[in-house]
Amino acid sequence: MIPYILTDDSLTVVLKGESFTMNRANPAFRNAIEALESDNAEQLEAMFDTPKAVTQYVDGNIEVTSAGEVKYKGSEVHNHVVGRILSFMSEGLPYKPLVKFLEKLMENPSRRSTEELYGFLEHKQMPLTPDGNFLAYKGIREDYTDWYSGKFTNKVGETLEMPRNGVCDDASYGCSSGFHAGSLEYAEGYGNGGHLMVVEINPKDVVSVPNDCNCQKLRTAKYKVVDHYKTKLADTYCDDYYEDDSDDESGESYDDGYDAGYDAAIAKIKKNL
Repeated sequence: MIPYILTDDSLTVVLKGESFTMNRANPAFRNAIEALESDNAEQLEAMFDTPKAVTQYVDGNIEVTSAGEVKYKGSEVHNHVVGRILSFMSEGLPYKPLVKFLEKLMENPSRRSTEELYGFLEHKQMPLTPDGNFLAYKGIREDYTDWYSGKFTNKVGETLEMPRNGVCDDASYGCSSGFHAGSLEYAEGYGNGGHLMVVEINPKDVVSVPNDCNCQKLRTAKYKVVDHYKTKLADTYCDDYYEDDSDDESGESYDDGYDAGYDAAIAKIKKNL
């Protein structure tokens, strides 16, 4: 039997004449308890090697080196989702959707999307799916087509896609080419009696997060319509299109319309608080 002391805050064991202590916040703490219960000294010793323990904890997809580097499939990663994965592991929360999200995110060719997307989703409270995609919201017309062109059907089950190089990757342009979706607050400002839909997006397909609208929307090359959120919306507009052919005058008209719809949505939200 392995000698040990277990307290509310830590586990101390003696292996090969040497004492090891692990804090409860350690990502490997639960695994260490299981190894202790099964009297597996070799596995328990590995649990006290923090880099090795974290690697084992996520089935080898994430590697933590002795220098404190976090790598995903051999490539060092520095973004918000990495910290969340380690935090979820240490707290015993479901971390696998985050790992799958990170895997898909690393397939995104946009450096900015790779570094900033998860922080944006968390800030705007857009949830992840079990397979690592995320859910966002989209306002559409009564006939389920997009507000700008009326060409794209957004019924439940539809998957919409356009060439990635046809989507504007400049975040300083609020109204430009690409499919748009965003937070619930954003989407409720885009309806005018239409529908509010829930859409599923693969992180690798996100191209940019425009700076306008308080950074509440994103542009993507592909998404799938998965459900209704509500059947009717307040005043709104939408902006899905391939090319930005608008001149300054039409741009001003669009902005005025958006402001009116956005203000109406905010008033509605505050009323329901």
